[in-house]
Amino acid sequence: MKLLSVAVPCYNSAAYMRRAIETLLSGGDDIEIIIVNDGSKDDTEKIGLEYQDKYPSIVRLISQENGGHGEAVNTGLANATGLYFKVVDSDDWVSEKALYQVINKLKELISDGDSPDLFLANYVYEKVGAKKKKVINYKRALPKDVIFTWDEIMHFKQSQNILMHSAIYRTKLIKDCGLVLPKHTFYVDNIFVYQPLPYVSTLYYMDVNLYRYFIGRDDQSVNEKVMITRIDQQIRVTKIMIESHDLAQVKSKKLRKYMIKYLSMMMVICSVFLIKEGSDESLAKKDDIWNYLKHKDKRLYKKIRSQILGRSMNLPGRFGHRVVELGYEISRKIYGFN
Repeated sequence: MKLLSVAVPCYNSAAYMRRAIETLLSGGDDIEIIIVNDGSKDDTEKIGLEYQDKYPSIVRLISQENGGHGEAVNTGLANATGLYFKVVDSDDWVSEKALYQVINKLKELISDGDSPDLFLANYVYEKVGAKKKKVINYKRALPKDVIFTWDEIMHFKQSQNILMHSAIYRTKLIKDCGLVLPKHTFYVDNIFVYQPLPYVSTLYYMDVNLYRYFIGRDDQSVNEKVMITRIDQQIRVTKIMIESHDLAQVKSKKLRKYMIKYLSMMMVICSVFLIKEGSDESLAKKDDIWNYLKHKDKRLYKKIRSQILGRSMNLPGRFGHRVVELGYEISRKIYGFN
């Protein structure tokens, strides 16, 4: 059995997928690289076959009809044979040095009989034109270099959300919890991270900069203009996350608090881009997503609505909308996203 399965979803990725694959190959035979060609119309399949032929014990190419990012992750997970599972998008890559450290640590933990359900490492925003790279770490939020439980986590800053970039899940756990991502939908990485959380009993955090998250292509899903045009998909993802758990049933109070924080972020993202779009239809959709949350869980609605960000999302009139837009611009400069 492989130590780590890595799914690389690819759609028309010929121009940049080699970097992702080459950096992962540094993991050697401990890694299984599953290239999922999601109906590409360029040379993605050709490049995947090239790597599969050259590294038959490490690389597998699976080609399918286009189903979107989520379906590509589903395919990668369904075919994963490794003890752990990670997703690396085709325009991103990993630090070879950090990957070596992570693999050795996982081996050590397994040999000690104490391997965690969720292994976490840092990620870096590789933003085009940025002189300084923004590193998202979990210092002062998570215990470092020890196995721990949710009851031992500390305070998460706004920038310290656990994202797909930082997460390595035990493969059996995410298969057993029934994770299936929706087809033809962007932003499903949030479901990928969020839904399995209550099934996680033990965690491990290693303070290394493993994942390099590229930001800069005009057609990228996190591009602001693209996010506005795809806001219905962001709303769909948020509703799936709201439906996925009754947070009152989550046993760990600290995990429950973190999951509320995550949902708050999703509500804010939906609200901000609907307000920025500004049409009557978009503003009605903003009210709808808040009413959806209220109908699903009135206590959760009140909790999120009462927070500073939640209150600001619902300020009336042009003044309220301007406050939201200014807050978004400040957050973007501080945290370095899109």
